[in-house]
Amino acid sequence: MKDRGGRSQGTAGGHPFINPAKGGVYLKVHVQPRASRNEVCGIHQGALKIRLTAPPVEGEANRALVRFVSGLLGVKRSCVAVEKGESSRLKLLRIQGPSTEEAARLLERLAAKAD
Repeated sequence: MKDRGGRSQGTAGGHPFINPAKGGVYLKVHVQPRASRNEVCGIHQGALKIRLTAPPVEGEANRALVRFVSGLLGVKRSCVAVEKGESSRLKLLRIQGPSTEEAARLLERLAAKAD
């Protein structure tokens, strides 16, 4: 089943925060800016919760998020983009490169460690 944008609405292995995209994945994240350190800290309202030290000022937190997620998944920063939620805590990232299964495995391990 696809949404209006042509994206699949299915989830990867039951993970509500990750969906397949052409050439990569969509990742739903909840960002907590101005945290004491950068970390994945579990699942929050169906999104992967990520704490960032950067403040939510002039896109700093978005840039920090792109750096952090690209480092976690081992992809170039240019392969990670904020698709929706530039000025919101709830964001949709498009990540080019990893398969849905690869990304889901890594992110599931990180989320489980955090809980």
